[in-house]
Amino acid sequence: MTAAKPVLWTALDAAAACSGRLEGPTAWAATGVSIDSRTVEPGDLFVALKGPSFDGHDYISRAQAAGAVAALAHRRPDGLDANASLLLVEETLAGLERLGQAGRQRCKARRIGVTGSVGKTGTKEALKTVLSGQATTFAAVGSFNNQWGVPLTLARMPRDTVYGVFELGMNHAGELGPLSRQVRPEVAIITTIEAAHMEFFASVEAIADAKAEIFEGMEPEGVAILNRDNPQFERLVGHARRHGIRRIIGFGSHAEATSRLVDCSLQATCSAVTAVIEGERLDYCIGAPGQHWVMNSLAVLAAVKSVGADLGLAAAAFAQVTPPKGRGQRSQVVLPAQRGGGSVELIDESYNASPAAMRAAFRVLAQAKPRNGGRRVAVLGDMRELGRDSAALHAGLGPDLAAAGVELVFTVGPFMTSLDAALPPALRAAHAESSAEIIAPVLAALKPGDVVLVKGSLGTRMAPIVEAIKAMGAPAPLPRAANGN
Repeated sequence: MTAAKPVLWTALDAAAACSGRLEGPTAWAATGVSIDSRTVEPGDLFVALKGPSFDGHDYISRAQAAGAVAALAHRRPDGLDANASLLLVEETLAGLERLGQAGRQRCKARRIGVTGSVGKTGTKEALKTVLSGQATTFAAVGSFNNQWGVPLTLARMPRDTVYGVFELGMNHAGELGPLSRQVRPEVAIITTIEAAHMEFFASVEAIADAKAEIFEGMEPEGVAILNRDNPQFERLVGHARRHGIRRIIGFGSHAEATSRLVDCSLQATCSAVTAVIEGERLDYCIGAPGQHWVMNSLAVLAAVKSVGADLGLAAAAFAQVTPPKGRGQRSQVVLPAQRGGGSVELIDESYNASPAAMRAAFRVLAQAKPRNGGRRVAVLGDMRELGRDSAALHAGLGPDLAAAGVELVFTVGPFMTSLDAALPPALRAAHAESSAEIIAPVLAALKPGDVVLVKGSLGTRMAPIVEAIKAMGAPAPLPRAANGN
């Protein structure tokens, strides 16, 4: 029998937190909070947000039919059951923000905030994994890192949370500061600063300035954990100092990094690492491949030590860290007999893309081991929001693909025409304007033993390509490394 979920918000607590007015039955108690009627679970409080192309008030009836105990709203929609429970506020997003602030204030969790141009979600998930074995740890699902996701995550945080991990995202200046002031992180990680969202920024330095807004919600006794290898390190240090933050930890391979990489062995499905974290030498294995995971593990362990958790236990737990869906998750697709049997290894990087993230994925693909004459295949979609240098940034990926030993490259989207044109003829497999159009050529080209990487910005819709490859046959688990990682 499944244990009952603990109560997250009573009607009276939620009304007091939101400065709202209860209508209808008021004896409800919510065990969750949702902003999407399609994923409402029984016991949820449904928050009827109004966006540019939708209005959650139109879905209150659907949410309550799915089991929502009440709805947080700023109006009563026409046709709603007279007995429906509502928590009415002046404006729903502001009400959610107040609910989130109350959730933070009533909980004594040590809060860690994570931002950066790439690696935010993986770092957040790694923190959740390595801290969960030590105490109650809470983190957002997926990439709930914007003006809706951050207050929603705070509102969902259980009272007994010991460690809270929050991802903070932005693509314009001025967006991250308000999120930081909501979370008020005690420890802030900036994974790296790279050329992402360049459509909205004049320079990489401007991106660093925007990412440094994470310090706006911090107290002077907070800890800033910054990439010591990144050219923007000193600029970020300056921002931290101006916000009064006294303790700054640099992570990376730099000789002056206090969370420093000593050595690593990169394998196809894992990495072995030796590092010195604030004076303590550790050897550990990461259950996710790639140099980027190695570097971000240094930031994770620095944060672990900063919040007072056990460093050795956290390092050991890195063996359980695996890439999230759409961010390097791997699977084996067993092909049917009519396709020659055998299998194709799939690396799903379909969630998002930037030049730095593309190159990191290529390095992972380079470590993969095609079998029985198989090839390394890349299916690449547009990188969005790169501004005036977009064509050059796309075309510039060509040498990295060649260095990774990629033999076939499929490209998707208008921006990827620049890469397609820059590739040597032997690598050019096919180009299409949409992901739907590239599926058939990709499926026709794949053969047993291939390793295929699928990566592109979310707006390019690369996930259907991943699903189509999986549908070629029955998925099978990847073979585990000899050491169990």
